[in-house]
Amino acid sequence: MKKILLSIISVAFLSTSITAQKINWVTMNEALALQQKNPKKIIVDVYTNWCGPCKMLDKQTFQNEDVATYVNEHFYAVKFNGEGNESLTYKENEFTNPDYDASKAKTRNSSHQFADYLGLKGYPTIAFFDEQSNFIYPLTGFYKPNELEFYLKLFMTDKHKEIKTKEEFQEYYNAFKPEFKAK
Repeated sequence: MKKILLSIISVAFLSTSITAQKINWVTMNEALALQQKNPKKIIVDVYTNWCGPCKMLDKQTFQNEDVATYVNEHFYAVKFNGEGNESLTYKENEFTNPDYDASKAKTRNSSHQFADYLGLKGYPTIAFFDEQSNFIYPLTGFYKPNELEFYLKLFMTDKHKEIKTKEEFQEYYNAFKPEFKAK
């Protein structure tokens, strides 16, 4: 009986730990509406269904407890399919994917107008927006938790606004001390 009770408690504890590591994902429309009430920066995980590195980013980086905690505290987090059929309004413009083909939902599809508008060149891309919804920067490719930490903190603190040269960026990068655990 004690073993069963201990097992139930262990499962409950592990479930709570796993739940605590999840990012609170919303749509872009929801994030923009939330910004109106409580201004925060937005981080957008632009992915596609067929993209292997996108799945790695989701599993290895966005499910990292330190990443999830930091993102949930400082950003509105958006998952956006760069080849999906979601309709969104950004800066009073409506963006859709008029050439979307539902039969290709699991494979390569046409590019969404919003992904094109942002000038995205590949997947995954992590796009950052400021508190007024202005596009800051796209990070293309897979990033480990402690690699993403650098950019999360760079954009969260607005340090990117102070850096004017490659040398200043390199100096800031070299001085940066990552704190996230890379599990």
